[in-house]
Amino acid sequence: MNGAAGYACRAYAESLAEFGDVIDLPNCGGALLGQSIANATDHDAVGPYPLFACRDWSGLGADLESLADRFVCAYAVTDPFGETSSDELARAFPDLCYAYKQHYAADLSRPLDSFVDSHHRRNIRKGLKNVEIQRLFACWPTIAAWQSLYDCLIERHDIRGIARFSTTSFAKQFAVPGFDCFAAVDAEGICGMTLWYVDRGVAYYHLGAYNERGYGQAAAYAIFSTALQRFAEEGIRWAALGAGAGTTAADSGVTRFKQGWSTETRPAYLCGRILQPETYQRLSVAAPTGTTFFPAYRAPR
Repeated sequence: MNGAAGYACRAYAESLAEFGDVIDLPNCGGALLGQSIANATDHDAVGPYPLFACRDWSGLGADLESLADRFVCAYAVTDPFGETSSDELARAFPDLCYAYKQHYAADLSRPLDSFVDSHHRRNIRKGLKNVEIQRLFACWPTIAAWQSLYDCLIERHDIRGIARFSTTSFAKQFAVPGFDCFAAVDAEGICGMTLWYVDRGVAYYHLGAYNERGYGQAAAYAIFSTALQRFAEEGIRWAALGAGAGTTAADSGVTRFKQGWSTETRPAYLCGRILQPETYQRLSVAAPTGTTFFPAYRAPR
């Protein structure tokens, strides 16, 4: 895994160790998380949140085969910039493989003014009048400032589960190779921040959070315009901006925001492979009738 960064780096999987044991995949150079299954002694393997990435997708199938003696199944949402194809993914994950969400992407070889939405450009001007954008180092004061902002996001959107992240997890995420951070600063201090991972010519937007001052001062627009411009100046070709909220959120604010910075979309695939068919069937007996959830035994009830 020499040179691995961002989501493709083992260190990122380690930052989520509160949610499962890190499983190394030596052939492809990626990692999964081993999780216990409720009311059972069995375990399954899941891709790190929010994306599974690796260095050599051709080796993934062999890695998954090697897990059959330890895990009931494996499943993940794949990197939309992964150097693979839907056919190759389907061979590695024969039981489930479909385009789950469209992720927005920006071609940074193009001038920002040629594709950024006109509404966004108005808000960029507003934001840059109100805040100064600073690129911050990964250090404890930065982590503390980020945690304060993310606490606002947790309360605002009632974030739960793995996306809630702990301070310990964030400390590890800040140390992952390829990490980058931009903050909006007003007269009272930091009012917004975005976290990114840069890997193989792609800047992946990881997370963003703002306090009430940041929302009121259009800090998100100032941060994004500055970050994308800096990445472009540094020769980074693509910005991966993630998907909209939910699976069908064409009208959501998050979707409109990301769409306004993008030049195209790329699919992220939801993939699954049953490694122990008999155990899988036994555990799925109690699943809701007709569920298409994968794995079925984790379907909401």
